[in-house]
Order: sequence, then structure tokens, then C-alpha cells
Amino acid sequence: MPDPDPTAPGAARPAAGIHGPHPSRLRMRLRMPPWPLPALACWAGGWLCAALAQQAGAGPALAWLTGWLPGVAAARHEPLRWRRLWLLAGYPASSLLAAAPGLPAWAWAVAAGLLAVAYPRRAWRDAPLFPTPADALQGLRRQIPLPPDARVLDAGCGLGHGLRALRRQWPQARLDGLEWSWPLAVATRLRCRDAQVRRGDMWRVDWSPYAMVYLFQRPETMPRAWAKACAEMAPGSWLLSLDFPVPGVMSQRLLQRPGRRPLWLYRIPSHAAQAATPAELARGALAPIRDRARSAAATPAAGAAVQFPLQPADKASDTPATRPGDRSTTSAPV
Repeated sequence: MPDPDPTAPGAARPAAGIHGPHPSRLRMRLRMPPWPLPALACWAGGWLCAALAQQAGAGPALAWLTGWLPGVAAARHEPLRWRRLWLLAGYPASSLLAAAPGLPAWAWAVAAGLLAVAYPRRAWRDAPLFPTPADALQGLRRQIPLPPDARVLDAGCGLGHGLRALRRQWPQARLDGLEWSWPLAVATRLRCRDAQVRRGDMWRVDWSPYAMVYLFQRPETMPRAWAKACAEMAPGSWLLSLDFPVPGVMSQRLLQRPGRRPLWLYRIPSHAAQAATPAELARGALAPIRDRARSAAATPAAGAAVQFPLQPADKASDTPATRPGDRSTTSAPV
């Protein structure tokens, strides 16, 4: 019997908050062109609107405001804050740079070339360069006590802010960092000499040796990350995601304190629980996947070893996982 479509009229919808965005919203994101193409189209539209306004006889100030309108309109429909900033600041920044006296035309080509080398196009599919806040993982060691020699991976380590935050929590852990941009990988290798940093594709590197994988990615990549973690990592290991949950998958704990980004903690279930594939999530088949994960979490496999037990929360702001049947959550919306 086919799985019911949660987006059909009258069908039960997954709960908001700890379960992530609704499937229809996820499918809408998956249909969008890959970032940063929407931003580039928005900026080009701004220059076109400004040029048309000038040809119509508008003054410089009115033409500049007209060129900003595409960015304002696009930002109103963009749910992610960092993308809204890119959409809003693109045309104003480029227009100010274009008006700078003595700026040669080839300067734009040099800037674009440096950006392409430091942050190649393939890296835009994962996440932009946003550093992990220094206190984002504070107190995490009390929740997940890792052995001294545990291996921890920062997948997409950027300039190493996440590696430094992980080192403050687990001084004796063996830290690895992966970064696709080779200039960033070289810089991180110099900044974090106590970690093994290399250039590589986080989706092709095997995650099975790691007791924990830390991510600060994009919401679109979280279904793929969860499927990879469940397929490769050992039961009882951990997947940590800063700011973005895995849609349709219940986390073991949500750590969020005032003024900090939410941190989602996922325990890799036993092999009896099947991971959701990106195709299943795109089709909106979240309920069967979530039910299987909940069933496996509630009834662990016989003889399954618990490697790193979750410690009781020491503060009321650490939100435990929501159990099936709960009617509300105390987690803040992401």
C-alpha cells in the first residue's frame, strides 16, 4: 500500500519546530536554482532596473533606489537570514564600488577570480563561509562525554572556527577537518595545528571512523548528511548540526540558549532504523521514515552497545527530545 502524501488535503502534517520544515517547503527549496544563481540574477536585475530608470529620466538617487528594489523584493521571500543579507547588499555594494574614483575595469575581474579560487562553485552547493561562533558548543561536553582518543570530524571546516570550538570541549579528541576550498584548507591547517586538516569532498570521504561529525551546513544538504551518517557511522555515534535540523528526524536533544544559534544533536540509530534518502524527503514521505526512526530509538537492537550515553540536562534551557505523542515542544523555531 503506498505511503500517504503528507501534503495532500486533510492529511496530518509533521509537527513544526523540532521536526524541521514542512515537506512542501522543502520541495519548493529543492526546485530553486542552486545558490548563488538567484543572487546573481537579482543583482543583474538591479542594474537593469537602474539603467532603465536613468533612460526614463530619473535622477541618480531615484535610479539607485529603483536598482535596489529587486533585492528588497527577493529578500522578502527568502527564509534564510544570510541569504537575505546577500540579496539586499549586492546591488548597493556593487554600485558604490563602481562609483569609486580611479577603480579600473579589470579590478572586477580580479575580484571575481579571487572569489572563484577561494570559494569554488562546487562549494556553494554545501554552505557559504560562515564561522562557528566561539561559544556555540559551550557545555556540550557535559551532554556527550567522548573518550579521550575519539575521532571527531568537522565536515566543511572553513577557516577552522568549528575545530577550535570542538577542541575547547574535547581537548584530548583527535580532530579532523575537511574543506573543499584549497586556500581555506591551507589557512586552516596553519591556524589549527592540533588538527588534521585536508582538502577533500565531505560527501566522498568515509565517515565510519568518526564518533562524531559536526556540520554547519545549509538546510538543503541536511537530508543528504543524515542519510550518509546513518549509512556509514556506527550506531551510537553522533551527528551535530548548528542552526539547521534534519527535516522529519527527531533529534535526541536541542541545545539553545539566549543569543546563541540552536545546536541539534542526533544519535545514529541501529541499522534496523533506515535513514531517509534525499529522494524520499523531496517526495514528502516523511511520516514513514520518522516512524521507523522512532521505533528503532524506542526499541534498540538486542546487544547493541551504547558508546556515549547522553547525560541529563544541567539547565532547563537544554531541550530534550520530543517523544511520540507529545503535543507541544519547547524548542524555539529555527
